[in-house]
Amino acid sequence: MDLMGFPEPPEDLIAQHPLEERDSARLMVLDRSAGSISHRVFLDLPEYFRPGDVLVLNDTRVFPARLSAFKSTGGRVRMLLLERNASGDRWTSLLTPVQKPGARFKLEDVEVVVERKREGGEYELSFSRPLSESDVDRLGRMPLPPYIHRGPADAPGVESHDRVFYQTVFANPEPRDPTPGFSAPGSVAAPTAGLHFTPALLNRISALGVNVHRLRLDVGWGTFRPLQGDDYTQHRMMAESYQISEDTADAVNRAKAEGRRVWAVGTTVVRALEGSADEKGRVKAGAGATEIFIHPGYRFRVVDVLATNFHLRRHTPLLLTAAFAGADFLRKAYDEAVRERYRFLSYGDGMVVF
Repeated sequence: MDLMGFPEPPEDLIAQHPLEERDSARLMVLDRSAGSISHRVFLDLPEYFRPGDVLVLNDTRVFPARLSAFKSTGGRVRMLLLERNASGDRWTSLLTPVQKPGARFKLEDVEVVVERKREGGEYELSFSRPLSESDVDRLGRMPLPPYIHRGPADAPGVESHDRVFYQTVFANPEPRDPTPGFSAPGSVAAPTAGLHFTPALLNRISALGVNVHRLRLDVGWGTFRPLQGDDYTQHRMMAESYQISEDTADAVNRAKAEGRRVWAVGTTVVRALEGSADEKGRVKAGAGATEIFIHPGYRFRVVDVLATNFHLRRHTPLLLTAAFAGADFLRKAYDEAVRERYRFLSYGDGMVVF
């Protein structure tokens, strides 16, 4: 697959702000069997369901993981919190600029010490007192991807807006309890395909006889990592934790056994379902972690329909979508999206692939 063959979206097509009406986004519809591309709006999505379809959502919660601390010299250290221990006095984090073990900085009254740097680039930090959820909520900002431009001088209302719209309407408000060792208190990136759904739209879909279910995959910082080099098969995914309930697993497995379709809302749902499935495509309930890397050539065992957004060229969600849609067909769709001036990336428009 030629990664360079996909268009780089022009800067003015990278959505910087959400639409006030989530489901008013445009929707590109790709029909693989017909090789056709249609242009609709997201409100039209119920037209494409059949009674008995299973729609799976990722109800992970994005937490305000970006924080700023200061060194004694006054220099700013930007943190992207990733995981915490059970007591909350140790976290793993990304740091900008690069820091050395032993470096110290302060987050209000809390002293932060860099204990060590991991091979993957994360840092282990210790805090002079546990950093509570309310501390993070008060001091943090939403972990918007770097192509959405926000600065410390932005009005408070901008952050408040992002806290509403960079979160799905079905996000679970309760963070997962920390497990032994380090665990994520939520996601550091939104499952963006789910941002287009509203309660009213989900009700319309359910009323058609569609079975709506949820799972949880906490999105890690690997979603921001671009592919290195030209041989994408050498890329290694970072593990992400997921939880699939018995109800969701049973609904998916019954649908597959009965020839009904399974819809995945977003690449995170695809990774959770395909990563938990056995060779026969049966999804296993429970907690786990997946490092599955889906790229062209992968044989899908569970997912029949994919709802997603428009992705960056050298990133793994684009490879997953290309594996599902077909690389040539998806490249044609992306060229058309640029010509038709679709809005790209997290706050952008949507796509559904049959």
